[in-house]
Amino acid sequence: MPVPTALLADVRVTEPLGSLWLSVVEQNQPLVLLRAAKWQGDLHQLGVHLPLFLVHDVGVLLTLPPEQRRIHVRPFAQGDPREREGWTALLARYARAIEAIAASYLCLKARGLNLGDDLVVVVIARVFAGLSDSVGAPAPADLGLLTDLEPQLPMLFARVGRERESAMISRLDATSLGWLTVLDTLDIDTLRLLGMLGPQAQQAGVFAQVDLLSVMTAPSANDIVNFSLELLPSVLETKRSTAATTRAGEGYAGLGTRGSLDALMLGEFTWDDDEFDRRALENELLYYTHEQASQESQRLHYIVVDASASMRGDRSVFARGVAIALMKKLQLEGEESWLRFFDARLYEVQRPVRASLPIAHVLGFKGERGRNASRVFAQLLTDLELLRARDKRDPIVHLITHGALAIPRQIVTEIAQIAKVFGVFIMPSGGSLDLEYLDLLEGHSVVDYAMLAEKHARLAAAKGVVAQATAKK
Repeated sequence: MPVPTALLADVRVTEPLGSLWLSVVEQNQPLVLLRAAKWQGDLHQLGVHLPLFLVHDVGVLLTLPPEQRRIHVRPFAQGDPREREGWTALLARYARAIEAIAASYLCLKARGLNLGDDLVVVVIARVFAGLSDSVGAPAPADLGLLTDLEPQLPMLFARVGRERESAMISRLDATSLGWLTVLDTLDIDTLRLLGMLGPQAQQAGVFAQVDLLSVMTAPSANDIVNFSLELLPSVLETKRSTAATTRAGEGYAGLGTRGSLDALMLGEFTWDDDEFDRRALENELLYYTHEQASQESQRLHYIVVDASASMRGDRSVFARGVAIALMKKLQLEGEESWLRFFDARLYEVQRPVRASLPIAHVLGFKGERGRNASRVFAQLLTDLELLRARDKRDPIVHLITHGALAIPRQIVTEIAQIAKVFGVFIMPSGGSLDLEYLDLLEGHSVVDYAMLAEKHARLAAAKGVVAQATAKK
């Protein structure tokens, strides 16, 4: 649809849309422009103001395979000869920059990373934030305005001055060493982890993008990411359990003695009339049964992770890797999990938002407030009491902490009357588990220092913890 005449005087429409005339990445996906408008809008919310043509071109390189795109400079035939010559030289420099991005390790591996829109925004912001304009307006996210734009681009480009676009290309060329260095040093493992977890780990809006940006610049997150990549393949084999039903609508599950006439096994019609009647009266006829998804979970999993100073290093890596794996496995099984960190205080609940998991929060959270177990678990008890009053699901608390966490026995007693409590205690080198409330727990696991120090033992311990925590009891 052509841009309405009434909007041609609106610089907020013509400036971003017309800048696409400078795009050098061609693609044949009609909805990519709509995605590019969303990417630019999200970048604008993060305070990174980049022209639409640059956001579009980099985003396409990150999301479309090479066979669905190509780098091609449009012949510039507008303005006087000097202006055409200037723009032709600028576009040649811009195309060289885009070719360098396309040849980067990230773009070469992008097909296998499964980058969602939020991750595309984070990558662009991380690499090109230094080129951001001080002001800018995002493109209108109107599908009608973003379709069949190609014939209108020369006209839209000429509607406003393009000094900002020219200056952006010049900055992009002049600072290529800086942003290419950032691009080549991006943590691919973190992107691979988020891609492995699927769009549920990526789609959570601007706040998750802020968390992801901090994670991309935090070296401490890399160990957690690597451990999670080792642990998750076993978790991703999980399938939602099914049961049998006589109602059609799903695949066949097996045979049963009840069902509708259209599900009756054909072999039953071979009986003579008297035998058929007898088998029907005695419920011996065999019917095909169908799969049925299990009923909505009646459990709510409350994952409480220690973030105090005693959980630094290998203990923190293990605890957070297990928390990520546990959340993903519960999600695959159709159950909901909430997550909270604690040190001297109990931090805010991280709930799934539109089925998204708070992975960036787990990777990047820092606790710096000492330790106060009495205060933390007294608050947890209060929160569980309130939760129990308004939510009919049975709460299950998964506590992942240091082996010396001394919680008053009375508080654990009251928590155990409301919820089942499972503990994972990560021990320091030497010492043994000696806590007065262990007998009140539904179950517990001990991870000693030797397990953390050896790769295969650590992985086996983590798998065991996840299996015990998700076992139906």
